[in-house]
Amino acid sequence: MIELLLPADVSCAATRAETVPEGTLFPEEEALVAKSVAKRRNDFATARACARRAMAGLGLPPVAVLHGHRGRPLWPEGIVGSLTHCNGYRAAALARATDVLSLGIDAEPHAPLPSGVRELVTLAAERERIGPPAPEGTGEIHWDRVLFSAKESVFKTWYPVTGIELDFIQADLTFHRTDGDGDGDGRLPHGGTAAEGAFAARLLLTDPALPTTLHGQWRIEDGIVATSVLVRPDWKDSDGW
Repeated sequence: MIELLLPADVSCAATRAETVPEGTLFPEEEALVAKSVAKRRNDFATARACARRAMAGLGLPPVAVLHGHRGRPLWPEGIVGSLTHCNGYRAAALARATDVLSLGIDAEPHAPLPSGVRELVTLAAERERIGPPAPEGTGEIHWDRVLFSAKESVFKTWYPVTGIELDFIQADLTFHRTDGDGDGDGRLPHGGTAAEGAFAARLLLTDPALPTTLHGQWRIEDGIVATSVLVRPDWKDSDGW
């Protein structure tokens, strides 16, 4: 699914598998999760298996993917990328730095945010735009979860370039649908399970290395919300920035 949200010069790999065979990790990766619980080890390993497949898509040999501050993946020189994992979905997206300045991806279960989280990660204006939380089992889009995922993609794009923490309430997001269904309502298409669209994230904390508004894509399919953000190296020459 993540490959539908990114251009062809980004190499993507994803899996629904919860585990990978023993020996998938490099020794230095094993050391990072040696004392972790099984779920953490599985999340770490499956995401890195996706990363290796994405590397192959760029013609790169497989290498260890360690992490820096806030868990940011450390990619080979000249490569930018992002990882994500949630129950039922793991993915990696990589590109050459000559083609992409920065990118971020995120995946979440398509379900309401836990109680109390919505108010912590959204602005009042965003809550007004997306409306009240949708009950489960009604076929409605859980816009609070889509928004949360999109903000994760924004952060993953922002942080590697700026090295500055970005809080959830330091980006103001707006969404629209591009799937030709729903006419702006909050429901999945009749008889289907997929919906998609675009979003704009107006940054309330700015840095000259990035545009003041980041643009991304979102998609809901088979119970998963996926989002992406991508910035080109020549963004200052692009229309609108």
